Amino acid sequence: MIGYCRLAWRLPRLLLWVLVGLLLACWVSLRSATLPASLAHRQKLTQFWLRGLCACLPYRVQRLGELPQQGALWLANHISWLDIAVLGSIAPLSFLSKAEVRRWPIAGWLAAQAGTLFIQRGSGDGQQLSQQIAERLKLGLPTLVFPEGTTTDGASVRTFHARLLASALERNALIQPLALRYRRQQQRDTLAPFIGDDDLLRHLWRLLQAPVADVEVHLLPCRQACSTDSRRALAASLQQQVTQRVHGHSTATTTDSAVTPGVGIAQTM
Repeated sequence: MIGYCRLAWRLPRLLLWVLVGLLLACWVSLRSATLPASLAHRQKLTQFWLRGLCACLPYRVQRLGELPQQGALWLANHISWLDIAVLGSIAPLSFLSKAEVRRWPIAGWLAAQAGTLFIQRGSGDGQQLSQQIAERLKLGLPTLVFPEGTTTDGASVRTFHARLLASALERNALIQPLALRYRRQQQRDTLAPFIGDDDLLRHLWRLLQAPVADVEVHLLPCRQACSTDSRRALAASLQQQVTQRVHGHSTATTTDSAVTPGVGIAQTM
């Protein structure tokens, strides 16, 4: 009964906010027909909407560490579709997503209007993708990739695909590694992972009935990429850094801790 009460409170708010997102995306689409919207403008609108989305979901977002002061390639472990909402709420970002997301009802269209880059696994379009990411980094626009290439249950971190670092190495760009941890009653949250054959709507239905939990975003020390670096060695080093934090081993002293504004407020059920 309590779960259905939570659902009755959260679902209408979520549907209303999705409607707001659709209206914003329509406005951007229509405006772009005459005056193309800059990616920076889309990133800011996306951050605004994702903050509101997080406020509709049963998670408190805690940011640990300082945000980079310049455009960087963000790398994070991947647990759920929730990662997009969580990370996009703390900074204006562009995202790299699997091509399947583009075919999702509503969510796929919203992602496309937000300027998401889509990758088709096994299509051999790595060079073109690297160029697109490099162009965004050149403009100082932070871009997020999930180098594992798939989601996990959050208990471990899979191998980072080194080819996704090519754009950062070519431009000697800043790399911002992150570690995501979903926690429920001081333990790893088993509801957050979106893995296997799970369905988005069923997953969301379960989450909306659950008590409020926490998600920690650990911003680890930035790395300056160098064109002479080995992609494989850099990927392995970054994976180790993220893995240590996921397992609760601090790789550096965090200098900032904050709950994302507007996220988790008035969520006590």
